[in-house]
Amino acid sequence: MSLFGHVPRVAACPPRMLADDTAMSIAALTCAVVDCADPKALAAFYLQVIDAEVLFEDETYSFIGHRGQVNLAFQRVDGFAPPSWPGAAKQTHLDFRVPDIAAAEAALLAIGATKPEFQPGDETWTVLIDPAGHPFCITASW
Repeated sequence: MSLFGHVPRVAACPPRMLADDTAMSIAALTCAVVDCADPKALAAFYLQVIDAEVLFEDETYSFIGHRGQVNLAFQRVDGFAPPSWPGAAKQTHLDFRVPDIAAAEAALLAIGATKPEFQPGDETWTVLIDPAGHPFCITASW
C-alpha cells in the first residue's frame, strides 16, 4: 500500500536498453526511509543538516528534500529502539559529504548530534549519532 492509501498498479516491463543493447537501470532511487519514534523531530534535525524542504508531513511520516531528487523520509515506528554503535548487528546509515570535517562536526554537535567514542575512520570520516540514535558519517573524501 502506498503512503496515500492506495495500491499502485505496476506493469512488469523489461529494462530499458541503450543503443549498444546494454541494459539501463530498471528503477530510480527516490527516497531513503529512516525508522524513528518522532518523524517531525528527526526531520527538523536533518533539515538543518542538508539543503531541503518539507515535502510531506503527518503524524506517521515526514519527507524532506526537493521534488525530483533523492529525498529522506522518517517514519514513526511504535516501540522504536535505536541501533547500537558500535554493535554486532549491521544497519544502514547515511553518509554526508562536507567541505571541512572539523567544522561540520562542531556544527552538527551544536544542533543535537553526539559523537561516540568509537571512531573507525581515522582522518577519513567521523561517525556521529543523530538525536534519535542513528549513526551517520561525515566525510570530505567521497
